[in-house]
Amino acid sequence: MHFTSEQHLDGGVLERAFTLGDVPGILWTPAAVSEPAPLILICPPPLGLRRIHPRLAGRARYYAEEYGFASATIELPGSGERPRWDAAEQARADLRRAMEAGEPVGDDIIDALVLPLVEKSVPEWRSALDALLALPEIGGPVGYEGGVISIGVRLAAVEPRIKAAGFFAGSLVPAVMFEEARRVTIPLHVLLQWDDEDNDRQAALDLFDAFGSREKTLHANMGGHTGVPRFEFENGARFFARHLK
Repeated sequence: MHFTSEQHLDGGVLERAFTLGDVPGILWTPAAVSEPAPLILICPPPLGLRRIHPRLAGRARYYAEEYGFASATIELPGSGERPRWDAAEQARADLRRAMEAGEPVGDDIIDALVLPLVEKSVPEWRSALDALLALPEIGGPVGYEGGVISIGVRLAAVEPRIKAAGFFAGSLVPAVMFEEARRVTIPLHVLLQWDDEDNDRQAALDLFDAFGSREKTLHANMGGHTGVPRFEFENGARFFARHLK
């Protein structure tokens, strides 16, 4: 891990950009902590870190100031400043074409769009976690939150260092992920926008039912993809406080 820049945000939160090999990322740590901080991994949507930086930094600042958590994110494959990924670009084009034509989005499109992203990104998240937990200011336990829910499902199933996860049910889910969801047993906090124009509501409900966790909570709110109420962010933070403090 190589830190490339740093700046102090309001509240004394330290934001540091880093690279891990050729993968860019950002780490936020709280001001003046007396012991190593718990860590939340924030998985971004595949829109590029530069574009969504204000949203990520706002979440990280809240976690740091209110609960003393560190937060970190990495750029997803094919997103932001990382090299273009021809197969992913083709899958997105096929998805747009189907949606614009009002056609059902077939399993072949969903698999081509999501599964390679899961296969490429989950090992990168695990490598990032290795490097982050080696820092003296971070000690765990570790939480995960993110909107590409299939990445979260795979990571929660294979990574024992993650103790709790918050999922956003707003992305397409390959059929194979329902079986993987049965292997997820950590506490879960899942958000669902009931009128999400980009989400298969029934698939989201079926995935929630498939999770093997004894503690799992589904929060469903009226509204579209970008209409998540502010209080749900605070609910999610309290969920992490229960399981990471």
